[in-house]
Amino acid sequence: MGLHVSKNLLNFVLLSFCNMPKARTGRHLQRYDTVGYRQVVGCIPYRYRKTNKSEELEVLVISSQKGKGMLFPKGGWEMDEDIKAAALRETFEEAGVRGEIKEKLGMWPYKSKSCDIMHNGYMFALHVNKQLDQWPEKNIRQRKWMTATEAREVCQQGWMKAALNELISRRMKNSDK
Repeated sequence: MGLHVSKNLLNFVLLSFCNMPKARTGRHLQRYDTVGYRQVVGCIPYRYRKTNKSEELEVLVISSQKGKGMLFPKGGWEMDEDIKAAALRETFEEAGVRGEIKEKLGMWPYKSKSCDIMHNGYMFALHVNKQLDQWPEKNIRQRKWMTATEAREVCQQGWMKAALNELISRRMKNSDK
């Protein structure tokens, strides 16, 4: 008979020793708009990889907890935090990166795949300046840097693909200046 340790207990123990904040859980502080849409925030983490000719935009995708696809870090915007703080928290918890929010990419209404609930998804562009070896959801998520084209192919959420297209468009405009 083997020893069974729950992921939550293991996560708690590991994070306690690492002096790292735990991921928030529960929805008691969750924000909803006036018509009942859950408010969700996230980031598209990006960096530039130097090639021999130029710099190439790379984005960080993470594995979904419920499914096989890849996506960008996102989660609930809670009542005790502002929208940018929530986006930074979710990105740290799920992807283990820190950085500077450069801009809001937009808001996209979408229907949850797991239940019949509408959400408003707000996405920000996050220029990554630190990638951590330890983060709250390390044991339940995989992360991978890839080109924007590759990310568009593997991202399972249509609204996130729209946010990625917005990021690409804005990065191209900024590189022309």
